[in-house]
Amino acid sequence: MRWPTLALGQPHWALGKGLLLRLGEALVTLLLLALLCFGLLRAAPGGPFDAERELDPARRAELIAAHALDRPVPEQFGHFLVDLGHGDLGQSFQYPDYRVIELLASGFAITGLLGGLALLAALLIGVPLGLWAGWRAGSGVDLGIRTASLIGLALPKFVLAPLLILLFAVYFGWLPAGGFDGNDWRSLVLPVTALCLPNLAGLVRLTRDGVIGILASDYVRAARARGIEDLALLRHHVLRPLLLVVLAWLAPALIAVITGSTVIEQIFGIPGVGRYFVQGALNRDYSLVMGVALSAGALIVLVNLLIDGGRALVDPRLRQPFDS
Repeated sequence: MRWPTLALGQPHWALGKGLLLRLGEALVTLLLLALLCFGLLRAAPGGPFDAERELDPARRAELIAAHALDRPVPEQFGHFLVDLGHGDLGQSFQYPDYRVIELLASGFAITGLLGGLALLAALLIGVPLGLWAGWRAGSGVDLGIRTASLIGLALPKFVLAPLLILLFAVYFGWLPAGGFDGNDWRSLVLPVTALCLPNLAGLVRLTRDGVIGILASDYVRAARARGIEDLALLRHHVLRPLLLVVLAWLAPALIAVITGSTVIEQIFGIPGVGRYFVQGALNRDYSLVMGVALSAGALIVLVNLLIDGGRALVDPRLRQPFDS
């Protein structure tokens, strides 16, 4: 198959204009996300220094004034945006000795490690399995892989994680049941597995369906008519369009990893950004929750932009959104 290319005379400013428009959309998205999170947090009943914390009334009033929580909500949001423009997400209410940016740096380091390993494992295992199942569609191998992937999709993370702990930590005693130790790789096995398996199952089915669709296309039938089969057909006519399918999977997979880390880190007691988000929400730590939400949103927007650019490099027909 010959892939279409862009005209050589296309002006470079068009690409730059399209990229600037995408960046503008990203900034508007993050602003709306900040406004939504800020409004929901302030609308929730209670506050970070409620009487249930048994604070002296004078001390409570002092803390509220120190964090500007006694000012009108629009004014609070304006101050938040000004601080955000200076790269300051404020001080955590729950962890008063730490700035939010410090907590996010340590949390994202652990969450990024777990999520990166989970996505890497899903790619290294899921793409070959899906390719094999699609190449041998209708065979016993295909049936077995589809059945296993269906079971992986049917098990939610909050069910899968306790099952893994019960089996490999409690029954066999091979792996630790929770916690995080940077010097012991075994502490990563169960949380990475629980985070990986649902994404792995989805990628297997997506890859299988993509291979079946590619093999049924006109250009593959034409290649087979010219006598191209097996590895040559796979290498020259299947893998490149399949790469578009895998790249399209990466964006929702990243979102699933970020949201799934909240559950996994709570179950395994891992001090990642997901656990910080849950603890911040339970303790009404406005600064920490806002920091996690905006950081995760910015990461998702950035990765989506990079993935769209990567797909446009693979298939020039997808470059139009960047050129206009």
